[in-house]
Amino acid sequence: MIAHMDPRRVVIIEDERDVARLLEFNLKAAGFEVTSATTGSTGLATVRSTRPDVVLLDLMLPDMSGYDVCKALRAEGEEVGVLMLTAKGEPEDRILGLEVGADDYVVKPFVVREVVLRVTALANRLAERRARPASGDPSTVIRIGAIELDPVTHEVRIAGAPASLRPLEYKLLHLLVNDPGRVFSREELLEQVWEMRGDINTRTVDVHVRRLRVSLGAAAEVVETVHGFGYRARRDP
Repeated sequence: MIAHMDPRRVVIIEDERDVARLLEFNLKAAGFEVTSATTGSTGLATVRSTRPDVVLLDLMLPDMSGYDVCKALRAEGEEVGVLMLTAKGEPEDRILGLEVGADDYVVKPFVVREVVLRVTALANRLAERRARPASGDPSTVIRIGAIELDPVTHEVRIAGAPASLRPLEYKLLHLLVNDPGRVFSREELLEQVWEMRGDINTRTVDVHVRRLRVSLGAAAEVVETVHGFGYRARRDP
């Protein structure tokens, strides 16, 4: 159990006041300090001033999209959990939300209790991450070729230099290098990295593998295409 010296904070960025009030009431009842904003710009300013644990972010805002708000938060290096709320339930919308750095995604209409539980889980994960030492346990670092991946701190280094990966690129790389030699089909990758099932265009995987290889630079050869099957991390790159 994580002990919290101060109340955990949530910022709700939602222009539908009835929805915002419902969430405020239930989150406060769960022990959170809650601040609300009705536009993306005021929401960003509120996040900067209150430094919350979690942001509940509506996708459709009057001045800018939730995607742009999330990208701005990540570009500024804000260490905050982002839970997107949206009426858009298509898989492509969820994928885009995860691509820009959202941690979770809930489709309206939602069950309030579920949202509160998801917010609590995000806040707990952030508290755990903040409580860890600045550097991870060397015994947990995954090394393959020139790549070093620390699953504790989520740091990736290539030939000793820090690498900047998008959240989905990190998840994809982690899955592959954690089990080198194993071939993952595109469908498996969609399910385990994107948490998507069903009839979804697997070209999404190919696009992100290409982006990952670009981010890895000289170490891109670690990620190998197995034609007709999928992708794997090479055992001896």
